[in-house]
Amino acid sequence: MFHNVIVKTPCPSICEGITSAPELGKPIYEKALQQHARYIEALRQCGVEVTILPADDRYPDSCFVEDVAVLTRKCAVVTNPGAPSRNGETAAIVPVLERFYPKEDIHFIREPGTLEGGDVMMVGDTFYVGLSARTNAEGIAQFAAILHRYGFACEQVPLEKVLHLKTGVNYLENGNLLVSGEFTDKPCFQGYHRVQIPEAEAYAANCIWVNGTVIVPEGYPAVKAAVEGLGYPVLTVDTSEFRKIDGGLSCLSLRF
Repeated sequence: MFHNVIVKTPCPSICEGITSAPELGKPIYEKALQQHARYIEALRQCGVEVTILPADDRYPDSCFVEDVAVLTRKCAVVTNPGAPSRNGETAAIVPVLERFYPKEDIHFIREPGTLEGGDVMMVGDTFYVGLSARTNAEGIAQFAAILHRYGFACEQVPLEKVLHLKTGVNYLENGNLLVSGEFTDKPCFQGYHRVQIPEAEAYAANCIWVNGTVIVPEGYPAVKAAVEGLGYPVLTVDTSEFRKIDGGLSCLSLRF
């Protein structure tokens, strides 16, 4: 169960966010704000308390608050983002985490290690971490050492094509994984019930489970039907403006 969620309001400079898909165009700020408000509404429908952080126009990608920390039931880890333009985002999250965790249980990834939360997927007491362009081996080693102090396991997953681990694989609890692309046949996930997402809807593999309900991106009927077929109640939220800068549902919140 999740009790708390942290989100960060999109800033006007969001249109300058990092993107691998410029053909989608730049985000429309006003529309992004509307979509973000609907996202918060959906989270609240799932029974969590939402902490809303103010926008920070210095960092166009800062609404993707998931990347700056990994929150567990025992400890918090402040990351060191692999994208240089995002390094400064971590400073703002520390005082917020101190509201929820004792200082001795807040840890930090240090240079030369890099880690982004979008590369971390929690499955019970095991954390799968993508070795990616944003998360390096040193960052994973530091993260694993922190987790082991609290009795958690860590497994590295080399990525071949996608930006972040959760771009293509997401855990919906009860042994169910949504998988797309390179994750359909990765050996480390063979023990799960894998639901393959069609290539045309690969973006929507990034769904989030929140207290029994699954939030699904709007406009992906095959994914919505697949999740409903697993027996989960579904809420849909439009994330089209965030997709333009490589963001999805999980990127927009820290859930703990």
